[in-house]
Amino acid sequence: MKLFVYSMRDFDEKPFFDKFCEKYDVEYGYTAETPCLANAELAAGYDAVDIITTVIDRELIDKFYQLGIKCISTRTIGYDHIDWKYAKKLGMGITNVTYSPSSVADFTVMLILMGLRKMKHIMMRGDVQDFTLRGKLARELPGCTVGVIGTGRIGETVIRNLTGFGCKILAYDPYQKESVKALGEYVELEQLFCESDIITLHAPATDENYHLIDNNALRMMKDGVGIVNCARGALIDSDALIDAIESEKVGFACLDVVEHESGLYYFDRMGEPLGNPRLAILRSYANVIVTSHMAFYTDEAVANMAENSILGAKKYFTGEENPFEV
Repeated sequence: MKLFVYSMRDFDEKPFFDKFCEKYDVEYGYTAETPCLANAELAAGYDAVDIITTVIDRELIDKFYQLGIKCISTRTIGYDHIDWKYAKKLGMGITNVTYSPSSVADFTVMLILMGLRKMKHIMMRGDVQDFTLRGKLARELPGCTVGVIGTGRIGETVIRNLTGFGCKILAYDPYQKESVKALGEYVELEQLFCESDIITLHAPATDENYHLIDNNALRMMKDGVGIVNCARGALIDSDALIDAIESEKVGFACLDVVEHESGLYYFDRMGEPLGNPRLAILRSYANVIVTSHMAFYTDEAVANMAENSILGAKKYFTGEENPFEV
């Protein structure tokens, strides 16, 4: 199999691609550029392309199809950035990956603690040498109820981590797991909204989950609720969240992902207009922490992403049972 890798990062990904392409007998080429119509020809002569979070629309899929690309492998868990239904209609394969759930789960717990303890506010005031205590009083996690939406590998790991803090844990997922029932209580989504002091999202970006957190959901929540999102930006209606922060309905928000982040995250945009006014507003609040879709970013997870994107594409062509095929 011949694989062409887009958005390659020399400083962390390339050694893993060198290692695993040799291991699985895959010939590969690469570019640091993100895939687009202008550089799609770079993939000519290859069997599959390997991407990250770049939007792959119908026009680009058509171009790859014309070039003979038979499989698109994304080295991400989510694949909502690909028009995968259209690609599959053309007969193209789509594969995604799994990676160490501890990467995102650890980051999530860190954000929960930072939000709860008002760390952004503390650090901002520390930067101007204001070391007073007024306005910094926080809550303790053992006295909170944490609602976890989505109990896949990452959500379950978050729950497992939280059990060590002694907080009450509520969970929601259409597909319940016995292993999670031993750690927390499954409830209906409305009950989770009403009873949680902190809500953390670990659900996929499906049509059903679009704007899962909207005005109606926020109205059900406790005053001063904390919201953490290390899953997908489309799960939260940004306008509704901004209104809820302004009204103090939301006490804090910690967002590793936001709506319309494509073209911003993973690029140096210093000194440029963001083109995303909602992101600019969210970043301005002292009780909102925004990170750039990097909860996954550990050495183990990057190795997993490289290996499983290669393995997923190869298994597509060999016809082996493929846990990564969409």
